[in-house]
Amino acid sequence: MDDSPKQPFAPSIEVSPNNPCPFLRALVGEGFVEGGSVPLNILSQTIADASGEMGTKKAAARIQVRGVALIANGIGHLFKSIWSGAQLNALRGGPLDKRGAGSRILRVDGRVNEDEITRLASFGRTYPDPNGGTEPGLNASEIDIFMRDNLKRAGDAARWYYPLLMKFEWPILLKIMGKRNGEDLYLSLSDVRTLFNERRFPDRINRRILSQPISARALRFRWALGLAALLIALGLGVLIAVAEFPTQLRAMLPQKGILAQLLPPPLPKLPETTAAYWLEQNWSLKDRHWFHHASQGTATFPVPYNWFMALEQPRLHLVSRPGMMKDSAYLERFGFIPSPQSIQTDVTTLRRFGYANVYETAQVPDWSTRWTPVENVDGLPVGFARMTGVVDPATGRREEDKIGLTCAACHTGQIQYKGVDVRFDGGPAMTDLKKLELSTGLSIAYTLYVPFRFQRFANRVLGADASDADRDALKQQLGAIGKFLIDWQNKYNDTIKHKETWDKKVQKDTEEGFGRLDALNRIGNQVFSQDFALSGVKGFEKNLHAQDAPVSYPAIWTVPWFKFAQYDASIEQPLIRNAGESLGVTALLNLSNAYPEDRLLRSSVHIRTLGWIEDMLRGPDPFKAADPTAEKKFGGLLAPPWPAQVLDDAWKLKPDRVERGRAVYNEMCAGCHLPPVNTPAFWSSGHWETSGGSKVLNAVTIPVDEIKTDPEQSLVLGNRTVDVPGFLKVNTADLQKWWQCDVSTASSPTEMSYALGLMTVVDLVARKWMDDDKTPEAERAQLWNLARKNCLNPAPGPRYRARPLNGIWATAPYLHNGSVPSLYWLLKPQNERPTKFCMGRRDYDPETVGFAVVAGERCKTGESEFSAGSEKDPIQGNSVLGHSFERREGEPKRPGVIGRIFKDDAERYDLIEYLKTL
Repeated sequence: MDDSPKQPFAPSIEVSPNNPCPFLRALVGEGFVEGGSVPLNILSQTIADASGEMGTKKAAARIQVRGVALIANGIGHLFKSIWSGAQLNALRGGPLDKRGAGSRILRVDGRVNEDEITRLASFGRTYPDPNGGTEPGLNASEIDIFMRDNLKRAGDAARWYYPLLMKFEWPILLKIMGKRNGEDLYLSLSDVRTLFNERRFPDRINRRILSQPISARALRFRWALGLAALLIALGLGVLIAVAEFPTQLRAMLPQKGILAQLLPPPLPKLPETTAAYWLEQNWSLKDRHWFHHASQGTATFPVPYNWFMALEQPRLHLVSRPGMMKDSAYLERFGFIPSPQSIQTDVTTLRRFGYANVYETAQVPDWSTRWTPVENVDGLPVGFARMTGVVDPATGRREEDKIGLTCAACHTGQIQYKGVDVRFDGGPAMTDLKKLELSTGLSIAYTLYVPFRFQRFANRVLGADASDADRDALKQQLGAIGKFLIDWQNKYNDTIKHKETWDKKVQKDTEEGFGRLDALNRIGNQVFSQDFALSGVKGFEKNLHAQDAPVSYPAIWTVPWFKFAQYDASIEQPLIRNAGESLGVTALLNLSNAYPEDRLLRSSVHIRTLGWIEDMLRGPDPFKAADPTAEKKFGGLLAPPWPAQVLDDAWKLKPDRVERGRAVYNEMCAGCHLPPVNTPAFWSSGHWETSGGSKVLNAVTIPVDEIKTDPEQSLVLGNRTVDVPGFLKVNTADLQKWWQCDVSTASSPTEMSYALGLMTVVDLVARKWMDDDKTPEAERAQLWNLARKNCLNPAPGPRYRARPLNGIWATAPYLHNGSVPSLYWLLKPQNERPTKFCMGRRDYDPETVGFAVVAGERCKTGESEFSAGSEKDPIQGNSVLGHSFERREGEPKRPGVIGRIFKDDAERYDLIEYLKTL
């Protein structure tokens, strides 16, 4: 508005029916504002003038009007409103439109419903008119009754925020247009009719507005000032949201957008632990701690050990400093298990970490005291190890200590039950490594770009007295790591979106979440792509593949005695299995020909340590006992016993059910999973095969076309192909020479199946380590266990292995891809199984043996949701089908159905009770 008077009143001025606000319609009809977009400064000033307020109250009125105007059209118009003004012709359907739950005086076509004005009058009474006479009207309390009746009439159509809107709308109209009746204000029904029917204000309102002109210059200054205040307020709001509510803010953003990726992934809260217990599994306390922290030669994290110790968590705080990445309580939120700094400590400390029972029973002899000792001086969780004596395999330079994950990071289990943690070695971890990767990368980025954070990092790494030159060098090194991580992720994303799956779909990652990892594809991506990039060899990002075949971490007790490891029965040679895992968890590896040839395939994998780990898992040979007549049994790491002795009555075994379940097991399970391992029938099984001077168990394997569980993991090694440079001399025919394999080899020296390529490369890496170490021939033979060949499984077609079920209770969720939450659901027909459930820090259910699932459950903050997708749009790798008990009497055998339907739940629970005892 300028200094000139307003336009003459012209009720013919068109007002859009999409403007349902009578006051704004009057502003248009009176000519105070245009009918379309109205600048916020003009709108707020005009309404503030109409209010009759002065001074600070008038300024507050302007601010309130601006705020209401910004939200009036909804999120879609928010930024448009800031620049162009309020969109008066787009208010219908916005947050302020009560869609018939209000007075209903204005119909959706913009016309007045006189019956509703009459209804409004019925809530009022007669008031003395200050100008003489009397007239009908409504005071504040009567308006309040009218509004509450409107909400009651609307019923379910009313939204939660309508009462809040109504506390502002009519009371504000009363404040502006009300007439004074002593100490009370009332809204004249005559003025309401004039406002609604004629789109005109009482003359006293017009005089208020016209008596307070303001120059265009003042309005522009006020607009600029308001915009600056808005930007500052928005900036502060964003800062507070990022610092104090990152999880809530991240959930509101597009999950694949850059803004969401700049915020840390949500993590579950740590529940209070009242007690913890490690179950006895035939390992001594020293052996257990050694296994938890023995480095296998990996540098899983992209920074040196001391740098990781100096990194802060990727959180912003307004007043306090964030915690450290190394903090055990923080890492536990990713699913890791706390571990003491040393076992040479007081009993109270050991009990706090779950070692309560080690002083109450006799301990087995130590294995690990013969080997290189390990330490955990920084109190990192189970599965974290410090690699010392590091030498760059390409340059030969001595490197800083590295930090990596061990076997125990993925193969140590824990369940929670009513505040008690029960822990066991060799079981599936309930970790989320993807979130740990993201958080570590963000921690590096925050260290580089958040003010003051790098200085604190440099003080920890270099010392407070470090020179500027040393600090600059450190920042340059950290920046190079951060740039590599970002560039590599972008390269990965760009590569897989241009590749297809086996069934000709565009590749995309399947969420791994808590307790699952696509280990095979990750190993392939590391060895055949990222290791080339880290070695400076370009062009092998073409070998990348989406992480779309996640599996539950397999239990590893008894595995050294299996002929074939992995769910798909693909690897016979133990050292190849373990060294391949080490390479996948990011051991240092030189794949560059820019250095002398004798450095090719040199790595940081510690073959000897892998041999020690295998020895400790395997234990003594049950077929070479001192007393050949004694009952055969496994040594080494044993399956954990059902923890009835440390938990409440819900865990007590029911002997009658166990006996009934034994019969069901013999009928329905033993044919594939063999008799229980503690029975003579198991040890006399025809599945035991001679292997050198001993035997190995060639467990039953079932073709995927028959078992019909998700096929993705079984297809990875055979269907995926990789390229390698010629200078590496990866000749798959060497497998025939070294191991007398009688299966086909690659037809090309540079392109081959993933299975053959991985077997050959890992074999070469292991041989190179032994050559550099000058390992004696006798020790080489022991490390290789030469009777176990590094050959492809000759069985035709993809298949899955049916392992013995010892310790099955401790391996939920079930099937190889962790798609079935409990044994109960595994024994139900496949189409009845849940297709969605949440994983993370949730209680174990001793009745269903696994995790109780409630239909429609919503995941708590930080939990991951397993989802099979829909029948129309299934999620790659996440099928819940197959291995089903549903065949009825007289029905023919069909794929995916392995047994008869159970008579009832009682029979299912009988079998479940027996499975607890294995």
